[in-house]
Order: sequence, then C-alpha cells, then structure tokens
Amino acid sequence: MASSEFAVEMQDVVKQFVTPEGGILAAVNHVTMQIKENEFFSLLGPSGCGKTTSLRMIAGFELPTDGKILIHGKEMSQVPAFQRPVNTVFQQYALFPHMTVEQNIGFGLEMKGVSRAERIKRVGEALEMVRLPGMELRRPKQLSGGQQQRIALARALVNKPEVLLLDEPLGALDLKLRKEMQLELKTLQREVGITFIYVTHDQEEALTMSDRIAVMSKGVALQVDIPEAIYERPATKFVADFIGETNFLDGVVKGQNSSTVEIDLVGTGTVYVESSRKFTTGQQVTVAVRPEKLRLNNPDDKDNNLKGHVEEVIYIGTDTHYGVRFAGGHKARIREQNVTLAQKTLAKTGDEVTMSFTHTSPRILTE
Repeated sequence: MASSEFAVEMQDVVKQFVTPEGGILAAVNHVTMQIKENEFFSLLGPSGCGKTTSLRMIAGFELPTDGKILIHGKEMSQVPAFQRPVNTVFQQYALFPHMTVEQNIGFGLEMKGVSRAERIKRVGEALEMVRLPGMELRRPKQLSGGQQQRIALARALVNKPEVLLLDEPLGALDLKLRKEMQLELKTLQREVGITFIYVTHDQEEALTMSDRIAVMSKGVALQVDIPEAIYERPATKFVADFIGETNFLDGVVKGQNSSTVEIDLVGTGTVYVESSRKFTTGQQVTVAVRPEKLRLNNPDDKDNNLKGHVEEVIYIGTDTHYGVRFAGGHKARIREQNVTLAQKTLAKTGDEVTMSFTHTSPRILTE
C-alpha cells in the first residue's frame, strides 16, 4: 500500500457523458476532495448532482474524463475495478437467492481461492461484526430487509477492503429501521476502523452519521466540512437551503462597523449581523437564518426586531411552527420548542407579533 495520509483523493476530476442529443454533460466538474484515513465521509446532494458518479469512479466502474483518483496515494486510472482495494454496497443488495447466507458472504473469498476452512472462519467473523451470528444456513428470502442489508455489508467487509463504498444502502428500508441502521453503521465503521464513503440524498442521514460531508450540486462540490459547519455556516444559498430549513431575507448593506454589518431588509426593517467578511455599502446580500434561531414576542430582545402577522400555526407536540409575513413581502418560518408553553400562550393566526434574533444567529450569503 502506497503511503498517504488520505485514504482517497480526487484531484481536479471531470467526468463527461454524451447526451442522447449529442451534447456533453459534465456529471462531475473539476472536483477536488481529500478523504481521510478511517473517516466516515458522505457525498450529499439531490439526484443528478454527481455523487454516485464520483463513487463509481472511486470504485473503478467509471473512468474519469480528466483528473486523478488516488487510493492511499496510488493512482488508480489504470487499475481495474476488481483489483482496487475497495468494496461497494448498493441500495439493491444483489444477494444470490439460491445461496445460503454463508455462501453469499463467502462468494468473493471462494473466487479468490481462499480455503473452505478459512472461508467459514471469516464468514463467522463477518456475521459477528454485523450482529447476525448463527445465520449461515438461511437464504435471503428468510431474512428481513434489515437483515439482508447487514448480510450485504458482511459480504463487503469479509474481503477486508481498505475503503468501503456505500451507495444509498438504506434507501429500501422503512423509516424506523433506517434510523436504527444509521446508528449501527456508524458504530460498525468505528469498530472495523476503515474508511467509509457514503452516498445519500438524505440531509439528516448525512448529519447523523458523517465525520465530514461534501455537499454537491450540478457536478460541483460546493462545501466540504464537518456536519456542524455545514449546518451552522453554509457557504452558499444552495447549501443553506438543502441542509435543513432556512429563511432567506434579501437586503442591501447599509454599512459595516468592525464585524457588525447593518443590512436594510427593504420595506421590512434594518437588522445587524456579525460577520468576519467584508462587504460594500449598497451590496445585495441574503440573510439566512434557521427557524429554530428565531424568537417570537421575546421582551428581552433589544435588536433585530421585525414586526409581522402570523399566517400559519402548526402544533406538532415538541414544537410549534409559525409562518409569519412582514411588510415588504418577506416571510419567515419560526420553530419554537414547547418547553416554554407553561409560561407562554401560543400565538394565533392573524396576531401581530415581533420576530427577533441575535446578531450571531444568521449567515450573510452572496451566492
């Protein structure tokens, strides 16, 4: 194994396809990212963003049009898929229905000429790893969806890959089992101590499981960072909008004093936002603020108070969600925990309210 501090590197990778109309589509467009050793790394984005194509290039199922892919420092462009130190788990588990669990898991080992005694030993270890000991003689149709998913994982891990690639492997499971498996997968990754590269379109799934996330759109990696930074400090409007729920308030910079930016939300009011970036007077910007960071009718708030009318109230037990409209056309969604309901009365549709937030709550976006 070539030495490298990174398990996988994509260096200015481009992947182009010819469309049925004869045009060129850049499914992956000059992507550079470095995935660390023993990291749970997620590629996140909507359909068609380039995440699965990126995974397939790492696996060797597709070759880059341009750029390089390295695994542990070794360039992979001339290495066929079956010789790469990776294994892939797909959403469709592709278990052989006529084979037992033992035969399914050990199939790759058998193809490599591993002895039967060694296969039995390693299959048993793999089943222990995915918490399904004693299932060797069952067939896929005798397993639940979650068990089949675990068997597919065991089949990939039994070969002891340096990197495990997972292409939406929980997509076929129901919501409750999916959430359970998210935590199990993260625990498994820590236990086996290898790099997981995980493709998903589910924002909550990526936030729950990942050490770092690459948010992709239209073939470009817009932001690569830890989950907290992706959520709290999105780099672009797309990232802020795709990860969770965000209010976007368009405005114009009136001035900047040190780290405090004064922004006119035209027709709605003036707000003050902390930012280390420099802005120019008259610059068009967007104030992005999460619903849970907004407060309703809070008498202690002195700054960033905007008056509006409640258009919608949705009580969901743990939280109440409000839709508020302001003069000037701005709208915002506010999410308040109901822990304070004993001291506070719910606002009603049509009520005039004051929405407030701290200087540090929003993010100023320019793209």
